[in-house]
Amino acid sequence: MPRPILATVHPAALSHNLARVRAATPDARVWAVVKANAYGHGIERAFDGLRSADGFALLDLAEAQRLRALDWRGPILLLEGCFELRDLELCSRLGLWHTVHCDEQIDMLATHKTQLPHRVFLKMNSGMNRLGFSPQRYRAAWTRLNALPQVDEISLMTHFSDADGPKGISEQLRAFEAVTHDLPGERTLSNSAAILRHGALIGEKSDWVRPGIVVYGSAPDYPEKSATDWGLLPTMTLASKIIGIQQLAAGDTVGYGSSFTADGPLRIGVVACGYADGYPRHCTTGTPILVNGVRTRLVARVSMDMLTVDLTPVPEAGIGSEVTLWGRSARGTVLSIDEVAQAAGTVGYELMCALAPRVPVVVD
Repeated sequence: MPRPILATVHPAALSHNLARVRAATPDARVWAVVKANAYGHGIERAFDGLRSADGFALLDLAEAQRLRALDWRGPILLLEGCFELRDLELCSRLGLWHTVHCDEQIDMLATHKTQLPHRVFLKMNSGMNRLGFSPQRYRAAWTRLNALPQVDEISLMTHFSDADGPKGISEQLRAFEAVTHDLPGERTLSNSAAILRHGALIGEKSDWVRPGIVVYGSAPDYPEKSATDWGLLPTMTLASKIIGIQQLAAGDTVGYGSSFTADGPLRIGVVACGYADGYPRHCTTGTPILVNGVRTRLVARVSMDMLTVDLTPVPEAGIGSEVTLWGRSARGTVLSIDEVAQAAGTVGYELMCALAPRVPVVVD
């Protein structure tokens, strides 16, 4: 018998969250961002829930090939562009659109021999200071690209660093518009936080929006706003079962390092899930967890293959009882992945992407 741990992907929730994006920016077309194997969900498993998107955006050429193998014939955008000259040949063969963010990528295009000119997205570094041309150099880059016979259409692109907080997008938006206001081409500006928090403004200025984490049911500005506040549904559930029960007396300790000491009689359940499954080791006593759909807490240190939970709120729980690490329990109760991530000092993105290969995944 396999271990009872199981991850479930919910395509209906993916579709619901994508519709939430469209409602926030109704005039824009939508890239479904499926980088990192659809944020750990699996591109093939997520595809049915996202097929209503106008295009898919990702980083990896192999993932682009997987989308084409699923018979997706619409746009696919490489968010970091090409890394070497031969990548351009695959872009031509697969009909991929790609980002241009540095002079070296323009140089590669200039030497590329192709019968079909490329659709490129010229990226501006408007303040994120990762990829892109500075506002001062952006128009010169556009002029170079525009002169190349290897380039067909040039779209304009930037990325917001503070859309999830009080600084917002206004400063970066002004920098972008000051340089691009008279340039032709479609615009793509918005990440998840910009879509939800600034959708009315962005919808008028973006031809395309780029939702990532919001599609997967996580709030980009948690804990200020929760997924429920934004009307999002969890798209991944990680569940397991209780495989052992221990009855503690006052003074008994649990787990490595004896990091938890019972201050009175306590019944705990041992769960078949640990950090080797992708559950964060940094989660401490008090991290929320569901047993039979009832909210309780993690106790003690997370081990490689097991963790322990307080069964006080669930006296009927026993061997085989359902444990929901994040997502939706069989009884319908939801534990947001954002809550678990916060307890681990990280974000929901990391938990989704860190799901271990040994965990079986099904689609409901």
